Amino acid sequence: MKILNVTDAEFGRYGRVATGYPLDGLLAALKKTPLPEGTDYVPRDDSLHLAPDAEAVGEALFGGMPFQLGWCNGHNTRLNCLEYHRDSEFNLGCEDFILLLAKQDEIDENGMLDTACVKAFRVPAGTLVEVYATTLHYAPCHTDPAVGFHVLVALPANTNTSWRPESGANTLDETLWARNKWLLAHAESSEAAQGAKVRLKGVNIDIAGDL
Repeated sequence: MKILNVTDAEFGRYGRVATGYPLDGLLAALKKTPLPEGTDYVPRDDSLHLAPDAEAVGEALFGGMPFQLGWCNGHNTRLNCLEYHRDSEFNLGCEDFILLLAKQDEIDENGMLDTACVKAFRVPAGTLVEVYATTLHYAPCHTDPAVGFHVLVALPANTNTSWRPESGANTLDETLWARNKWLLAHAESSEAAQGAKVRLKGVNIDIAGDL
C-alpha cells in the first residue's frame, strides 16, 4: 500500500495540518502516557489537560466548546474498523504514525464501504493534524514496531464514551457504537465479534509489509 504524507496535496480531502499552536507541553505530557503492546485508547486524561498551554490549545481548536484530550497509544498495523464523528478530531504524535482514512461519501447505498477506498497518510512526529468530520478513521498505525506510537486524540467532550441506542430506525443508528461515534467494522475485527455492524467489505488492510 502506498503511504502518502499529510503534507501531500491529496491529504486536503481528508484533513489539514494545523500550525501555530504551542505544543511542547502537550507532547511532553503525552510521552509519559502508557505504551501498551497492543493498542489502548483513553478518551480523557487529566495529565494532558494539566499540560502547559493545553487548555488554551483545546479552546482554540474547538472554538470555546467543551473538549477532551485523550490518547491512543501502542502498536498496530491493521485497519479493523473505521469510525466518524459529527465534528473534527485532532491528532498529534510523539513519534511518526500512520492514519488509514476514507471518506464518508464513499459509503455506498447499502451502508457498506470497500476497503479499496482507504488511503494511508504518514504524520510526522510533532505535527498536529485535523481529521475532518466527514473523514473515516480509526486507530493509528506505527511506523516502527520497536517504537510504537503515542497519539493525542482531541475531541468534543464525552465523545467515544459509553452510550448506545436501544434501537435504531435507520442505517446510521445501527452503526452508532458509542457517544458521537459511528463505527463500521470489518468481519475480522474484535469489534464485530462484540456486535458492531460489519460495514467494511474487502481486505482487512495490514500495512506491516509496507513499512
